[in-house]
Amino acid sequence: MTATTKKFTFAEYLKYNDGTDTQYELVDGELIPISLGTGKHGGISKFLERSFDDESAKMGQNWTAQKFSVGVCSPRKGRWDTSRIPDVVVLPTQQWEALSNREAVIELNETPPTLVVEVVSESTQTTDYRSKRSEYAVLEIPEYWIVDPIQEIVTICTLVEGFYDAVVFRGQERIISFTFSQLDLSAEQVLAGRK
Repeated sequence: MTATTKKFTFAEYLKYNDGTDTQYELVDGELIPISLGTGKHGGISKFLERSFDDESAKMGQNWTAQKFSVGVCSPRKGRWDTSRIPDVVVLPTQQWEALSNREAVIELNETPPTLVVEVVSESTQTTDYRSKRSEYAVLEIPEYWIVDPIQEIVTICTLVEGFYDAVVFRGQERIISFTFSQLDLSAEQVLAGRK
């Protein structure tokens, strides 16, 4: 006898509540619990959220960075829906405010976020480098950061003609971001989660 897993539509996913504080991504119709990650994971995410907010203000951009709180529908091919929750999302403040009275998920027919970040953990390495990279490119998210404390690298993926060009930064190399061109952070600072 084989056990079957209940498949969820996107609409069912948005309404799902198992009575716990567990957050889930929806991947091909299956609920995948999101772990809290290590303290380092959370520290990097919070540091980038604050850094992006500070940089947005310096640039005069009306953007907001949000940590663990905005979902992004995925255009994965297949019969079932997928929705990701990046570690950090940068989006226009007006778009964030429009999500205040509904589930904070950017749907396929809406403007994609300006930038998303995934902080790699042991359990997400393949997904962050492969699946999410291709999904975020198809969504036309202009910039995708893969912060990898395991390999001690920061990979900045910039969308060019529908595909991501990737540049890897290590140690004291200054991060070069298309979105935040004046950002003054090294890979080492990002990976430490502090200046």
